[in-house]
Amino acid sequence: MLKNLSLCLFNRDHRIRRFPMTPCNQFRIKLHLVFTARIPHLTGGRSNFSWRREGLHRIIVPDEKNIIMETLKRLCDTDKMDLIVTSGGTGFSPRDVTPEATKMIIEKEAPGLVLAMLKGSLEVTPTAMLSRPVCGIRGSTLIINTPGSPKAVVECLNFIKPSLKHALQLLKNDLEPVKVTHDAMQSLPSLTEAASATGEMRYSCCKHKVELDPELVARRHRESPYPMIAVEEAQGKVLEHCLSLGDVVKPLQFALGQVLAEDVYASDPLPPFPASVKDGYAVIASDGIGKRLVISEASICGSKPELQKVQPGWCMRINTGAPLPSGADAVVMVEHTKVLECSEDGKTEHAIEILKTPHAGAEIRPIGSDIKEGDIVLRKGSCIGPSEVGILATVGKTDVKVYRSPTVAVLSTGNELQIYTEKLIPGRIRDSNQPMLMSLLSKQGFNVKGGGIAEDNLDSLVARLKSALSDADILVTTGGVSMGEKDLLRYALTSHFDATIHFARVNMKPGKPTTFATCCFEGKNKIIFGLPGNPVSAMVTCHLYVIPACRKIMNFPYSKILPTKIRVKFGGPQPVFLDPRPEYHRAYLDWSGGSELPVAYSTGNQLSSRLLSMHSANVLVILPGASKSINKAEPGSIFDALIIDTL
Repeated sequence: MLKNLSLCLFNRDHRIRRFPMTPCNQFRIKLHLVFTARIPHLTGGRSNFSWRREGLHRIIVPDEKNIIMETLKRLCDTDKMDLIVTSGGTGFSPRDVTPEATKMIIEKEAPGLVLAMLKGSLEVTPTAMLSRPVCGIRGSTLIINTPGSPKAVVECLNFIKPSLKHALQLLKNDLEPVKVTHDAMQSLPSLTEAASATGEMRYSCCKHKVELDPELVARRHRESPYPMIAVEEAQGKVLEHCLSLGDVVKPLQFALGQVLAEDVYASDPLPPFPASVKDGYAVIASDGIGKRLVISEASICGSKPELQKVQPGWCMRINTGAPLPSGADAVVMVEHTKVLECSEDGKTEHAIEILKTPHAGAEIRPIGSDIKEGDIVLRKGSCIGPSEVGILATVGKTDVKVYRSPTVAVLSTGNELQIYTEKLIPGRIRDSNQPMLMSLLSKQGFNVKGGGIAEDNLDSLVARLKSALSDADILVTTGGVSMGEKDLLRYALTSHFDATIHFARVNMKPGKPTTFATCCFEGKNKIIFGLPGNPVSAMVTCHLYVIPACRKIMNFPYSKILPTKIRVKFGGPQPVFLDPRPEYHRAYLDWSGGSELPVAYSTGNQLSSRLLSMHSANVLVILPGASKSINKAEPGSIFDALIIDTL
């Protein structure tokens, strides 16, 4: 049953109206989709698309992004609504912020609904291209943005009506009607004419999913059914689904590599007292040059200068950073003095001569000259490196609020693999991917767990996936994403976890079959990366997708999320033949030749199975795909490169 179904309308006069709906037996959606009441105050009369309702609640919400966000979150998280439809705020005016507010709170996007509404609307009017709707999911609530026009609201809802009921049933995990719909989909025309003729193609879930039952070996795909997308598009899709996990307070000693979740203020000035800039003598500037008697005590770092006072004609030795004693108003550096009188053993100065006229305030850091009390010393979103740790320690910040780091589980797949710590078994190879990726991710400061090795059968894979997903926010698997009959990852994800595959083929070498998926497991959103099994492919794609995903979740500044890109000169004695796909060529940098740009030298054979090509590599040179005019990367050519290790 669909309970508490809610229609929420943000319209052009900035009001939100909530209509609690009756249960599912009164929420009737047929292909023609005509409901049996009207939306008062919105359409001004009876419409072709309306709702049966009980009761009316009115909430006033201005065109303020934060207020819209909080209202949507309350309707989703507290009121547990099934459906929210917003009206208005999707255009180009400065006050149109509903899509931005919606994007900030949804956990999954629903681009198909947006596409259906825009496609249908453009057939009605060309001005529909100015609409910027967002559709998505938060928890078990579906949120749909529509334009402010009552006519446009009705039209948009009619455009998506064929799938709306099924979408709500999926969100509510209403299994019986979902199964009926899925069974009906089995009779729909399949993806290829051959399969359509036999009628034996079976989908793992909904019509839009293209993973076949692995038992149908003879009818498996001979080519990937997933579209090939560019690396930049793939990275964009990944980052869209990486949402913050909130914040946590950590002791300062464990905050290195984290991102601040709050502004940090100085509770004290720095320095907290007038401090000497140089080693020398604290003096009274008006005494000028000439002889000074030396006070026997000295002001050193950590001393209490208030115990001594400098009188006219006297001075006191002082060290760099030490507090200025009372009575003194300047410091004369030791180089501008000479000793006139001292003890016989040379351990005590009795009198000195000032050789250079002092000025009041000379060589003194005033109170708060570095940091004033109440100053913001670090802003929210700052990455905590060694310097930031020093600043936090300086202001006495022993515990800091940082964004939570994701927990990443790394799972290897393959019958041929064994744990690397054991003696090699005939027919097996040691698993290098798991320790390699765990080391790489740990080096970045992320929480990492091993997920073990899954065999190439569905039961083993599903069990390992469940175990890994229960403990992690991000799951990284290696292997099982190509075209072999034992490449089961995508089928397992869609059939057993109702995962959404966002992409499964990227125009790059190595790493073409890289897969990115999301799902909800045990009530929490999970991110899943299916990396290729070849070690180099796994390493390269981890740099391009997994590490940026973790950084995005931790709220790293955008400039620090993706690998740093530089320009390099391609070195080596011979040209390199280009692949049809853009290649991420492993190389190391050298500055010794006097070139304006660093020279990138290849690490040798670039086979994706040859892990030695990663040894000593600190950049990935991005070689373009071959074309009719260019099929070689000549020495001396200039290319972009991504930094992947210390230079």
